[in-house]
Amino acid sequence: MNTIAIVLGLASAACFAVSSVLEQRAAKQEKPTRTIDPRLLIRLVRRPLWLLGWVPDAVGTLLQAIALRFGALALVEPLLVSGLFMAIPLEAALERRRPHRRDMLVVVIGVVGLTAFLATANPRGGVEEPSALAWIGVGAAIGALVALCLVVAWRTQNAARGLVLGIATGLLYALAAALLKSVTEKLPDDAAGVVTDWHLYVLILVGGTALTLNQNAFQGGPIAAPLTAIALLDPFTSVLIGVTAFQEELSLEGPRLLIGLLGVVAMSLGIWLARRTQSS
Repeated sequence: MNTIAIVLGLASAACFAVSSVLEQRAAKQEKPTRTIDPRLLIRLVRRPLWLLGWVPDAVGTLLQAIALRFGALALVEPLLVSGLFMAIPLEAALERRRPHRRDMLVVVIGVVGLTAFLATANPRGGVEEPSALAWIGVGAAIGALVALCLVVAWRTQNAARGLVLGIATGLLYALAAALLKSVTEKLPDDAAGVVTDWHLYVLILVGGTALTLNQNAFQGGPIAAPLTAIALLDPFTSVLIGVTAFQEELSLEGPRLLIGLLGVVAMSLGIWLARRTQSS
């Protein structure tokens, strides 16, 4: 089961990498907008390149949903970070240049930290559906953090703005993944019940908000800044949701705790450095 989840998770990461590059390239062609401006999506719909980006995005989401059906949230979501290694070189190739060394360094630091944390934490197990109280706690915590990011984004610009919006997007994508897992757990046995389930409609709301912030983040410059934040915050937050809401277990005893903490520090450093990624 885990092997299937891992393979599907990696395939999903590749699809999201291609989608991110195409959508970012289209978003940068639009004039900068406010932090939350749904009209940006209306303008992007008129761009064939942005619409083309939805093809790998849809395939990646489908693969992610199937992977979550077979594997734990704290296992599947971290695999998506591998898309970072694909997206940054792909962006450089489309712009006919070499990837900036600083951008790749940021990615390596962040991925090494995330890998160290996951290798020592070894997430596993969990329940199929969290309690209502657990959902409220997760929603309140992520909502407060996203609101803080939006306040900061109003006061910043360029790569720093893209980074902050990327953090907010990563948090929302993690919440969306948790909701998606709850939805897929009901398939295919209770497909009719999915339509009347609140998870589906909150998923649509959270996903739409994340999409809007994601496109705004892509306008802030090179893809490394927002995508690094998204690719690191999404899996790390998913692990926290998995532990707190889905009751998934981590192995952080003895030396594992120290290595895990060092991994968190490395991820934080990678995100911090991403605020000054190179312009294309």
